[in-house]
Amino acid sequence: MRSVPERDAACAIAQAAAVVGDWWSLLLIRETARGHHRFDALQEELGISRKVLTERLAHLVGTGVLEKVPYQDRPVRHEYRLTESGRGLLPVLLSMQDWADRWVFGDGSLTGTADEASAEARRVADLTGERLPRLELPGHRDGAPVDPVAGGAATVLFCYPATGAPSPLPDNWSDIPGTIGCTLENRLFREAYGHFRAAGAEVHGVSTQRPDEQRAFAAQENIPFPLLSDVDLRLAAALRLPTFRAGQLLRLKRAVLVVDRDRVVRHARFPVTDIPAAVAEALALVRRLAEEG
Repeated sequence: MRSVPERDAACAIAQAAAVVGDWWSLLLIRETARGHHRFDALQEELGISRKVLTERLAHLVGTGVLEKVPYQDRPVRHEYRLTESGRGLLPVLLSMQDWADRWVFGDGSLTGTADEASAEARRVADLTGERLPRLELPGHRDGAPVDPVAGGAATVLFCYPATGAPSPLPDNWSDIPGTIGCTLENRLFREAYGHFRAAGAEVHGVSTQRPDEQRAFAAQENIPFPLLSDVDLRLAAALRLPTFRAGQLLRLKRAVLVVDRDRVVRHARFPVTDIPAAVAEALALVRRLAEEG
């Protein structure tokens, strides 16, 4: 936590680095986005000393990135939540994650998928048993906020990079591994939607496209389930979902999650190399969950 030297007083990069350029500060933003809000939980997740944690939390509250919210009266205890300013940093974190997945863990190739032994695949596999924090994403129908987890026995969240309608896809889109099949995936979930509903499950498609783009696609393809826009990368940050950059935008890599009514991830499939098999796998799992009650 450094003060900005006078020569950089007008440099926004330097000013931002003074607020969030510290290792622990960045990881605290990461953890609050993941749903860890209380002091002890943050300390456990990060393995940080109480002194350093206290200092970093005070700094982030003082700069308006976090706010203290009381959750207990006697004695008074607080938890730490991202402000609007703090949520504005989520694309920064996801850009850093995307850069490291490509250039640190990967070989620099641009790809919309990953190897099954990759760091990205391990992160997604580790989501099983984790709880999705409460958040809302704009829905395609009217842009109103929608909880990604519906109230039924289970919710299937399938993430996809982008559909080619109504907006054209970036140049050389089909040359990027893992991008082809988004319309097919939506159609397959559409065809199986009645079976998912019969098993007490809801289906939500998620991309980083705008709600108006999703609305036009849903009307064209008669999509019966909600398409959710993660344009602000809130879900991607909460789950550290794999992304890639194409057409100057971060896109979600294809993944399928099954979340139960308690918001616990029960199934996480990434990479998705066989879309029909991934749909069938998700349906089989929600049927098992329905049998379990």
